[in-house]
Amino acid sequence: MFDYERQSTVRSLLFRYLESPSLKHLRDPKQVDGLAESILTALDRTGPVWEKWDAVRGEFLKAAAKAWIPFDELVTFLNGLPGPNLTKTDVAQRLRAFQEEPYAHLYPDERVKEACLALYAAEREAGTEMAAIIGALQEFAEAEEQRLDEERQERWREQQAADRLALQRRFLSGADCKWTALDGSKALFLRKNGRAFRLSPTKDKRWELHRIEAPGDDGELMGLYATRGAANKVIEKLAYEPEWRR
Repeated sequence: MFDYERQSTVRSLLFRYLESPSLKHLRDPKQVDGLAESILTALDRTGPVWEKWDAVRGEFLKAAAKAWIPFDELVTFLNGLPGPNLTKTDVAQRLRAFQEEPYAHLYPDERVKEACLALYAAEREAGTEMAAIIGALQEFAEAEEQRLDEERQERWREQQAADRLALQRRFLSGADCKWTALDGSKALFLRKNGRAFRLSPTKDKRWELHRIEAPGDDGELMGLYATRGAANKVIEKLAYEPEWRR
């Protein structure tokens, strides 16, 4: 039985037990003993699939999964732990099984590979034992992934801000542009085919469309629409119709 299957089995039994409306029943020692026995019976019903793997080997392999430990040296280390001899296939397939478990997130990140390998080499040169190296690299890889993700998010936010500023400048310069907000206004502004429009939200969550000359204009009401998409369809026509203004 795979680990995720074991977890699903236990969860199912626990939820079934918790369906009881009686708090006294839930706290009854005999009922708790019965639940424990049910869980053990369910887990033992299927014999172990990964016969060469005990908890210690499994936890070390999980810890090493994202750390870019050189594979051959990882196999050698695992074979140094108590238990039957592991082949490279044993290790590779057990690792794959771990990685494919739901919500496991155990695939290594290519972005941290070079740094992990450099740290691994430095620790080996320093004489650090393998168990400690695995733990150190696991922490390092997780911290690096988080740092890189935060940097990527910050770059994305900066790019979004720059794009918004560029749109605002395009609109104010008189150039055609997509919908953009100005100076914190809830309204959105767009210029298409040289014609400017303002789309303002109403209290009943609809949208008023105005044709304007400048952002501060009252403008002329073109219609009231349930969605921005509906207003966009109208603009596609208005922007290219013969000029209606006097």
